[in-house]
Amino acid sequence: MRIYRFLSGPDDSSFCHKVCLALSKGWELHGSPTYAFDAASGTMRCGQAVTKEVEGAVYDPAMKLGEQ
Repeated sequence: MRIYRFLSGPDDSSFCHKVCLALSKGWELHGSPTYAFDAASGTMRCGQAVTKEVEGAVYDPAMKLGEQ
């Protein structure tokens, strides 16, 4: 089964570290990153979709995707 996550965060090194951590756990980049202005906070935000193939897993809405 392939699972999907969307990572988001501020436009700083913490976002890059979040993506690097996901990649180190076997997640793969999916599509292009996004970059948008958050008017509520007055800051730029980044986003990146990632996917991962999980053998033998059965989808359950309660599963914690980051722990897969």
